[in-house]
Amino acid sequence: MIGKLTGIVDSVAEDHVILDVGGVGYLVHCPNSTLSKLNMGATASLMTETKVGEDAIRLYGFSTAEEREWFRLLQGVQNVGARVALNVLSALSARELERAVALGDKAAVGRAQGIGPKLATRIVTELKDKAPAMMLRGRTEEGAAVPIIAPRGPEADAVAALVKLGYSQTQAAEAIARTSRELGDHVPLDALIRESLRAMVR
Repeated sequence: MIGKLTGIVDSVAEDHVILDVGGVGYLVHCPNSTLSKLNMGATASLMTETKVGEDAIRLYGFSTAEEREWFRLLQGVQNVGARVALNVLSALSARELERAVALGDKAAVGRAQGIGPKLATRIVTELKDKAPAMMLRGRTEEGAAVPIIAPRGPEADAVAALVKLGYSQTQAAEAIARTSRELGDHVPLDALIRESLRAMVR
């Protein structure tokens, strides 16, 4: 299993890159979000996933561990294979996908090539419980996901998740407090995040 590759970008194609690692050229399939960051002749590091098929061994590369994790999660959905998962990550950044799943925004997921309404609905439905856990991951400078230790309770966890989506601490805290008051005590974390996001985008 190859988990990471670092080398010189030899060439960049529409859906893959050739990465020269010590004189060996690895063909790595990548989403557009990753390919757009690569420059020929530059050094690049990719978090990789190895898929062994009947006819070939394929490598899939991502600029962050978070993208790779979404790639894995997406393939847990019925009728979503590696190619479809890459299409989703080409259409949506990891953060946009987090938000779409948390909000149940099937239209956003449906923008990806090869994703019809039924499959988009299945993706947001089956992954909705995974979105809060993904949002509660921070990012190191290298883009690797690391757990965030929230100060206290589900409200603090929810605030941290919204901050990771790009909202300010104040905006997040106000939205979570308002949603918590409206929904009452003992609201599941995923519902707290989802309803707060809905209120903030109205």
